[in-house]
Amino acid sequence: TGAEVSTRKKTFAEVQTERLDQAERTVLIKCPSKLNEKKLLQYLSSHGNVKSHFFFESRGINALIEFSEKSSIASLQDAIGIPGASEHHVVPFKSRLFTFTLKNPVSQRVEETPLHLSPQCHIPVKDLIEKLSLADSISSQMYILLNEYQLTEENIKLRFLACSLVRDFACAYFPDSTVKPFGSSVNTFGILGSDVDMFLDFGDTGKHATKMKKGPFEMEYQMKRLPSERLATQRILSVIGDCLDNFGPGCVNVQKILNARCPLVKFSHQPTGFQCDLSVSNSIAIRSSELLYIYGCLDSRVRALVFTIRCWARVHGLTNSAPGTWITNFSLTMMVMFFLQRRSPPVIPTLDQLKELADEKDKHIIGGYDCSFVSDLRKIKPTKNTETLDVLLGEFFEYFGNFDFRRNSINLRKGKEVNKPESSPLYIWNPFEQDLNISKNVNLPQLEKFIAMARESAWILQKEDKTQQMVNKEPWGLAALLIQFGKSNSSKMKNRMKGIGSETIKSLLDSLKLNNANSQQKAVGK
Repeated sequence: TGAEVSTRKKTFAEVQTERLDQAERTVLIKCPSKLNEKKLLQYLSSHGNVKSHFFFESRGINALIEFSEKSSIASLQDAIGIPGASEHHVVPFKSRLFTFTLKNPVSQRVEETPLHLSPQCHIPVKDLIEKLSLADSISSQMYILLNEYQLTEENIKLRFLACSLVRDFACAYFPDSTVKPFGSSVNTFGILGSDVDMFLDFGDTGKHATKMKKGPFEMEYQMKRLPSERLATQRILSVIGDCLDNFGPGCVNVQKILNARCPLVKFSHQPTGFQCDLSVSNSIAIRSSELLYIYGCLDSRVRALVFTIRCWARVHGLTNSAPGTWITNFSLTMMVMFFLQRRSPPVIPTLDQLKELADEKDKHIIGGYDCSFVSDLRKIKPTKNTETLDVLLGEFFEYFGNFDFRRNSINLRKGKEVNKPESSPLYIWNPFEQDLNISKNVNLPQLEKFIAMARESAWILQKEDKTQQMVNKEPWGLAALLIQFGKSNSSKMKNRMKGIGSETIKSLLDSLKLNNANSQQKAVGK
């Protein structure tokens, strides 16, 4: 089915499997600064066919090399030496990370063709605003933003490689285990520069039942037994964390956070430049990743709107990379999905509708929750909604600027506003664990700030004189929304907040002032 798969949209599982396999055939090389690309590829080809490669900058020039055959890596490793122990003694762990230097740098100075380096981070907001101001419609502005911020093919390969390198450690203890990325690395909503969330999967759960059928004996491994799954998770992560810390080339700042609700190990992976979070398989998180993947693949407007709203929220200090009472990017993404379900006709189906379309192989019951939904994108009818992104952006701000947050909650299963089950300021149902609110952390001042910013943005889009601003080379449309509001018009801001509790106005304006200073620098987080 190779040809058939390439013409249709692949399922989430197919993409994952393909990328994990690709990563297994990949190595990373730290290159000499004066590098002749042809010479490098020529040499590598002596170990087997190089299927793809690219260069990027991370503490010097690096090359990611994907071979056609996994055996080529063993062939290359046979030719590679161990660093001379001059001032340092080395830990002799042989990975797929190599350093190449030129034997006689002088003689090899051929005519320099500069290497093409793949960018691994996005442009700063102020450069983005300049680009956006030159576009001719809000739709094209939103697609420009999407193109600047979304993960590139190269960056995705690097993310899967980081997982594959961690897997090499896990396999030393658990030979059948895999390490897979989840969340923004795979759900089509990742931003260049964001962390890599990865989990360790022992993938043995389903195998047990089928094996037992043959032969006269009940047979099982003798394994260490612990009083809780949590304890087992903590112990496994603790040991893998120690391995990365002690033996992992380029793994620095390893922190074990084992008492968190979801125990994890955080570390910086210098060779790829990623900040990584490693946890143990969480089936519900994977279902969420796949659900977003489906929504992201259904209609190009979905991703354009999510990326735009997230960038907007970051610029105005509504989201923050530090945990706290801010709205998270996940909550924000879910709000955009809900808004798109509420359009008439809807842009995307509700989760219940996706569940109706599920067949046997899509059945997933996890911890008593039904997490089933269709995986084959061809079974989902395309939307009849033809609204432009110009319209959808304005309507998003309008919708949430006037949403009855006091009474209603956001439910993506039904695609309906339903009464709040409890009094959190912002209540967004967890799509799978039905009794959880994914935005429980958000406090009232933060929600009211969001409402005020949404109203302000809706107002800016309505009153604006596009042609005049384009003639004057002023930022217009989306560009005008990515500039701090509080600067010139805090008095207008107060009008926008009519009907919002006055006790939070003060804290709100204060936080605006605070945010002006620091959010321009790090304007788009995860």
